[in-house]
Amino acid sequence: MKVRESGMPAEDWWSSFFDPDLILRELGLEPSCQVAVDMGSGYGTFAIPAARQIRGVVYALDFDPQMVAACEARARAAGLQNVICRQCDFVAGGTGLAGGSAGFVMLFNILHAENPVGLLQEAYRILAPGGKVGVIHWNYDPTTPRGPSMDIRPRPEQCQDWMRSAGFRLVKPRVDFPPYHYGIAGQKAET
Repeated sequence: MKVRESGMPAEDWWSSFFDPDLILRELGLEPSCQVAVDMGSGYGTFAIPAARQIRGVVYALDFDPQMVAACEARARAAGLQNVICRQCDFVAGGTGLAGGSAGFVMLFNILHAENPVGLLQEAYRILAPGGKVGVIHWNYDPTTPRGPSMDIRPRPEQCQDWMRSAGFRLVKPRVDFPPYHYGIAGQKAET
């Protein structure tokens, strides 16, 4: 199931909006991470840099088979063996990953979905105790060059509330990623 307003622009333009390495570090991805999961990986904009940063594997999950193929091609071109790209309808049926198996989950530019708390609950389910979730989204500003319509674009406070309701403790309640994004880092309880 596609997330509403989830079409992807050209890869070069899309990539110009982010500094993936900075975002991943700021939101808590650590080199020792054994399993990271990118829910809605698209071109692999974040999955590929995450795979370079960690010792473990990155599951790059996307509903769109063209995005899965693009991510696979990028991983191959980069010589990365630790990216597992899967076509997966995680919105409707979950990730298919075992509970407690991940150390870091990425929910980037996706919480405008119909059920954002459900996505966060799935992230919580697959995270090991002490695991972290990183969220980024477009600023709540109609002048951004991209992003969902303002009637479904979440404000940072909404994302924070959704994260808490899914069980996360906010580690970084808000990080600005100029010029167009903000981020939030949460953590699953240790026990």
